[in-house]
Amino acid sequence: MIICRTPLRISFFGGGTDYPVWYREHGGKVLSTSINKYSFITLRYLPPFFDYKYRIRYYKREEVNCLDDIKHPAIRECLRYMGIERGIDIVHHGDLPAMSGLGSSSSFTVGMLHSLHALTHSMPTKRELAVKAIHIEQNILNEQVGSQDQTAAAFGGLNLIHFGGQQEVMVEPVILSASRLADLQKHMLLFFTGLQRQASEIAAEQVKATPKKASELSRMGEIVDESVRILVDVERPVTALGQLLDEQWQVKKQLSPLISTSTIDQIYETGIKAGAAGGKLLGAGGGGFMLFIAEPERHAAIREALKHLLCVPFRFDTQGSQIIYYAPFDDELS
Repeated sequence: MIICRTPLRISFFGGGTDYPVWYREHGGKVLSTSINKYSFITLRYLPPFFDYKYRIRYYKREEVNCLDDIKHPAIRECLRYMGIERGIDIVHHGDLPAMSGLGSSSSFTVGMLHSLHALTHSMPTKRELAVKAIHIEQNILNEQVGSQDQTAAAFGGLNLIHFGGQQEVMVEPVILSASRLADLQKHMLLFFTGLQRQASEIAAEQVKATPKKASELSRMGEIVDESVRILVDVERPVTALGQLLDEQWQVKKQLSPLISTSTIDQIYETGIKAGAAGGKLLGAGGGGFMLFIAEPERHAAIREALKHLLCVPFRFDTQGSQIIYYAPFDDELS
């Protein structure tokens, strides 16, 4: 039996520049961190006592004999890509809801690949996991997704991720002192808006509009560089990062009318009026989680102003996708 734990992520700056349609010509960059909210995948070879070959449990349950009959696209194509021929038993659990802007879909794909590698007694590098997950989502499933979520899930940690060029993806860890990292952590608030959405629909609209949004996307790339300079300069207050988040959020909303709604705008304005220096809606837009950066003494007022929303505590993750339990059957080793 294999158990894989893969983190979700918070993307601070640069989201939108990680789509191939943009970065293959212009280059892209994203500042993001993985967090201690996870996608868990448990899998094993299915014992030969059932009248089906694949037993799969997520928010649905599937029991089928043919690979092509598996309805979950990422599971089906990961199994096909890895050449798994024996019957498989798969269970998925997630700490947070899907379709909420924290990269859960890509964390799932990364975790599936990692689990299947472990099941077949191979150990991929973090880069291999990220690149394979990107390939499956973008080229096999033809999903309208960027390349940051898979990379963040595979590598873990606080990173400046570059896109484009011969390497396609390059990860540069942002090294902060323990005190600076703790300071960043204690300035953050994460609220669940209660709104879930299909990110692919919003992303498709954004990708379509990309040629007309060069100035906005270029500015978002510049903001990434500014954010890193703020982070590494311990003399700069963390609230300066919040102000930069506010600027990026205003720019990002110009990429597509689907990114925000009147409800989301109201949540954001309420947080700002209650004392947040800035924030943003995480992910492609339309719903999910809202992140604010504020002085810790302002947090109580912000929570009170948004008391109708769930405030979700979190901490930074540094490990990326991990196999946390590995116990192959004897016959698997023969």
